[in-house]
Formats: sequence, C-alpha cells, structure tokens
Amino acid sequence: MSLSEKEKQEIIGLIQEGRPLPKEYIYKLYADEEDVFLFWNGRNEQVTNAALPFHSIEHIDEPRQEVEHAPTMFDTKGRQLQGWTNKLIWGDNKLILSSLANGPLREEIEREGGLKLIYIDPPFAVGADFGFDIEVGGETAEKRQTVIEEIAYRDTWERGMSSYLSMLYDRLRLMHGLLSADGSIYVHCDWRVNAHVRLMLDDVFGSNNFINEIVWKRAQTVKGNIGQGSKFMGANTDTLFAYGKSPAYVFNNQFLPYTEEYVSTFFKYTDPGSKRKYRLVSMIGPGGSSKGNPNYEVMGVRRYWRYSEATMQKLIEQGLVVQTKPGTVPQKKQYLDEGEGVSIQTLWDDVSAISASSTEGTSYPTQKPEALLERILKTSSNEGDLVADFFGGSGTTAAVAEKLGRKWITCDLGRFGIHTTRKRMIGVQRELKADGKNYRAFEVLNLGKYERQFFMDNLVNGARKKKEQAYLNLILQAYHAQAAESFTHLHGRKAGRMVHVGPLDVPVTKQRVLEIFEECKSKLITKVDVLGFEFEMGLMPNVFDELREQGVDMVAKYIPKDVFDPRAVEKGQVKFFDVAYLNAKAHVSKRKVKIELVDFVTKYTQDDLEEVEKQLKKGAKVVIENGRIVKLSKDKDGFVERTVLTESWQDWVDYWAIDFNYRDKREVIRVPQPDGTVKEEWTGNYLFENEWQSFRTRKDPKLEYTSVEHEYPAAGTYHVMVKVIDILGVDTSRVMEVRVK
Repeated sequence: MSLSEKEKQEIIGLIQEGRPLPKEYIYKLYADEEDVFLFWNGRNEQVTNAALPFHSIEHIDEPRQEVEHAPTMFDTKGRQLQGWTNKLIWGDNKLILSSLANGPLREEIEREGGLKLIYIDPPFAVGADFGFDIEVGGETAEKRQTVIEEIAYRDTWERGMSSYLSMLYDRLRLMHGLLSADGSIYVHCDWRVNAHVRLMLDDVFGSNNFINEIVWKRAQTVKGNIGQGSKFMGANTDTLFAYGKSPAYVFNNQFLPYTEEYVSTFFKYTDPGSKRKYRLVSMIGPGGSSKGNPNYEVMGVRRYWRYSEATMQKLIEQGLVVQTKPGTVPQKKQYLDEGEGVSIQTLWDDVSAISASSTEGTSYPTQKPEALLERILKTSSNEGDLVADFFGGSGTTAAVAEKLGRKWITCDLGRFGIHTTRKRMIGVQRELKADGKNYRAFEVLNLGKYERQFFMDNLVNGARKKKEQAYLNLILQAYHAQAAESFTHLHGRKAGRMVHVGPLDVPVTKQRVLEIFEECKSKLITKVDVLGFEFEMGLMPNVFDELREQGVDMVAKYIPKDVFDPRAVEKGQVKFFDVAYLNAKAHVSKRKVKIELVDFVTKYTQDDLEEVEKQLKKGAKVVIENGRIVKLSKDKDGFVERTVLTESWQDWVDYWAIDFNYRDKREVIRVPQPDGTVKEEWTGNYLFENEWQSFRTRKDPKLEYTSVEHEYPAAGTYHVMVKVIDILGVDTSRVMEVRVK
C-alpha cells in the first residue's frame, strides 16, 4: 500500500468525520488489488443470497391425450409428456436470480446440463418512457408503466451511472454463478453505457473470457431523421458483448449465404452443362509459382495443388479438374453449393429492426427481432440446451428458443410483459403443433407471499408484533386512510368508509369477510373497503352481493406490490384497483361441457381527468376512467369531448382460459430449510392447467366467447376454473361447479 503515514492519518480523520475520501486515496488503497479496478459510488461486493420458493400459478400446454409409460419425450402431436417444463417468471429479477441460484430449482437446472446461454437486454436509456399502447375500439390507448416498474427504473438511474452499475453488477454476478462451465452471456446495450458495461463484464467474467464485441446495425437504410442533430451523427447501432464462463464455451460458427457480388467476383466459372458455379482453389502446377505468372489470374486462393503431369491428366479425364484459361495450370473443382457460405463477422448489418407493419411485433417498446436472437442462440447453444433471459420483455428469447428446440427460462417485472409473453408462447406452441414439430409445456411462476415477506423484512426489523403493526400502518398510509381504534377487524377510515387490511401472506377468505360483516352489523357500519393481495376463490361477486343486500356495502380492492417502496407511498403514487369479477355459464350435455363467458366487470382509474384536460393539446388523448376507456378531444371552441371506447364488457377482455378439472392437482412448493434440506408443502391452492384459451392478437383481434366441448371420463361433480386477463394484463378468476351424468 503506497500511503505515507500522513496520508493514513488523513484517511482515518476523514472516516471518523464521516466525510468522503478523495479519489486519489481510494486508488492508492486499492493499488495492490488489480492493474485496472472498476470503482463507482455504491459498489457492493455482497451478492443477494435469498432462496425464496416459487409458486407455480399456471401450467400451459396444448390439449392432448395422456400416454401412460410413453416411450418418447413427446407424443404424436409433438406435445411434451415428461421432462423439463419451461419457466415464465413474474417478479424482481434479482430475487428470481438469487432464488434460482440458491434454491431447489438449481438442482433441476443442473439436471438439464446447466444453463448454457444467457441473453439480456437491460434498460440503458436514461429517462426513457417504457409505456406501451393498447388497441381498443379502433383507437390506441396509452398504458403507462405500473408504479413498481417506474420505481425500479427510477432506482436504476437514481444517482446516474453509479446506480445503474450497482443494479447490473449484482445481477451479473448472480448470472455468472448460474452459468454452466461451458456457458456464455450476451449483454445488449448502446452508446450510453457500453464503455462501462464492457469494463464490468471484464470484472465479473474476466477479460480472458471475452469472446466478441458485436455491432448491430438496427436500420439498413436511413429514412428521415433517426436522432441526428446539428453537431452529431445519428445513432443506428447497438452493441452486444459476448463473454464465456470459461474458455470451453459453446461456439458454433454461423455462415451467411454467398452474395451475388461475392459469386460474381470469386465464382466466375461454370461447369459445362451445369448451372452450378465453382470456386478456383488452385493456382499452381508442379513445382510452379503463381507470383507474376501472366497466364492466369489469382482469385480467392484457398490452397495450392502440386500434382505431377500424369496425375493432373487423370484428374482432367475424371472431370475433377478444369482449365480456366488455355495453356494454364488446371484447377480442382469446388462447387459453390458444397460450401457453407461466408462466416459471420462482428458487424451485423443484415438484421433489420422490427417495422411497424411486421406481424412479429407485439407493440412492446424494447422488442428485438427474432432473427437477432436466432443468430445468438444458434451460435452459442445447441438443440436441447437450457437458455435464459432475465430481462424478458415481450418474450423474444423464449419464442426463438422454443422454435429452435432449446429449453428456456425468462422473467420480467411487468405484469403486461408476462401476459404478452404468455400469449406469444401459446402462439408458438400452436404454430409448432400445426407444423408437426415438438414443443414443451411452460409454467407461469412467481414468488408470491415470500416476495412480500422479503420486502417487509427489509423494511422493518424486530419482533413479529412490531412488524404486523408496521405492515398495517404502511398499507393504511398507502391507501390514504386514517388508523381506527377499538375495532377487531376494522383497521382504518377513509372518506366515510371503514377499511380492513388483509393479511400479508394468505388470501382474504370467506370466513374473514363474514367476521368483518358481523362486526359492521354490531357497530352499525354500512360501508367497508376490504384490501388484500389475494382473495379466496368464489368470494366475488356472490358473497359480496349477498352481504350488500343485508346492509353492508363491501368493496374488494387489490393491494399492489408498490406499497413496499416508501417513496411511492410518500408521493401518493400507489393505486388500489377494485377486484374485477366475471360470470360464466356451463352448457352440459351428459358428460360433455362447454363454457361460455357471459360478463366481465372491472373499474380502473388511470388519470385525474381534470389534469389531463389541462394538458390536452391538439388531437386527442385516450385514458382510463372508472372502468371505461375514454377518448378525450377538444373541439374547435376548446370544449373537451369524451367518447367511450369500451362500449361493452367484451372490449376489456384480452384473453381467457379454462381448466376443466381444477383441484385435481395441488400446488406443492419446495421450501429450503435452515439445515439445508428441502421440504415440500401444499400451499392450499391448486395448479391451473390451461386446457383451452382464446385471446386477441394483432393479426386476429377477435375472441371466441364459448369454449370447445370437453368430455369428462366419468359422471360426477367437477370444478371448472375460468381465468380472464384484461387488456391491462390483470387477471381475474372464478371457480364453478359442474355436474355431469
């Protein structure tokens, strides 16, 4: 350590006073660490090591006849019968990565040969708006990020580059630990962060494991202004950094087809009687040299052939050698269609960005073209390998992986990103099924109550009772309610209504609702809002309607995960949405059943309309107001006109699905124990087997409102679960009993 005694004393004094150290002292303190050391404010060497259990909330696969003791992995329709199930995970990717690395799923990953490839496209645009558009009633409505997505993004850039690096560093180290020894990672970024990301990847993966810096030219031709200013050039390229976990990484060289220019330059000669072109590979005869020989031109030399005249004559007679010019040395044939093409280089200018008219587009703002991911997956993984994308977005990596026969894991923080990926992957399953190709089932996972407990534990330290009170205070503050005393089941007041705060880790049950009702009756209370993260199946609308008829107006509202960010609470950004409800009808004929969706009711509020009207300029703005999507526009006299776009409940439904035999498969989670073992526990819920679904796409925005006919194996009573996902990505479910004879 190259510090003088005086400098050491100055450092001690600065630390004691709580003042920052000058950078030159920091560099000297770490002078013995490395030749180059990447440092930023907030760098933390501790890696998250939480191991939270995953909830499997949905299992999706095309309908099939189960085959007992199937001899192969797939049935005759290409549908998976056994083995790995792909994972679509909703939640914070840091907690997901940590739980994959340290929890029971790690064993499952290792059984599949380990994680061979990771592709990530983390956010790299400072101040970007990642809202998206939804189409309804012939208009485009703006759907902004949820508060939790906005906060996550704000955290990423809170202190500028230093907080961005802190976000990425923790996650990259977890990814490094998850990768197999022969795995690799591709990190997608642009000019804003690529210099910093390159240094960080050197730090985490080692500069000796650097593979390539790839430049992707997003546009083939520039039409109009793509961001060029008066003093700088427009940017139409992104950067991809590729690193291996070790020098033994998987690498399959990829080739581009020969271009016409290449063919015309290097394949000028054709075989008489054939349209095939071949390339000159030999320029030298027995003992000769090509240098300065005027009898032939040197073109694309690969290797030299030195044959005796007798051997050369035999090759000519066999048709294996042809003279290119009279009197020159004959050449050995190599046909163009026998070559593999031209090896790809690090400038990728042949993959265009997704156009507005592309059928591949999902309206997701950061979506990348499938051709880009196809090249990456083919280069750095093989069929059957497990690949992952931890900033999943609209699911491009998963879609390409499925089509190429890879297994996959993908995750995203946004509810809408998960819903977009779910629909996209069902579409891929249907496409592969129609083509007679194999495909795998996938499951939708989250960390559920364990994620909420983790957030709460990080907000409050102390005894259980202290945490419970802190939890109640947090929810009431977020809901803008005042605490209420002298009640058993009522915790607050807001605008003439009482408030009940549901539990952190279990659903609001029917029993709890009835207890709230009895207390309201005894205290002559007629209005109460019931807040909960989850609600027991069957509560809405029947139970609430019955209690309303008996004199207590109960309204159920979801508590969003946003409540665990104090800044969102303090700024009043947390939105509690009314729990929607659906109605469905079963059409029974002996043992056959069809389900018809007959109603869906929801109430959303996106904007303060008065504020929107103040900001309204020329044209129109589409907003969400009290369960309706409304188009606001100004007429020539400046008056605001409202046009309701959601004229019927059908306009809200984006997707619906059915499990015809819900409750036949329990949801069992694997919970790590303090002694290192794993315990299996039934959550009290059941796995939703997605057996039939109908959803909107850009190509086909129409929905079917009656399912196909399902036949049960025997007479009896069955539970059917119907799930609706609305155009904002929020899901609502209902369980109904069906009796068949």
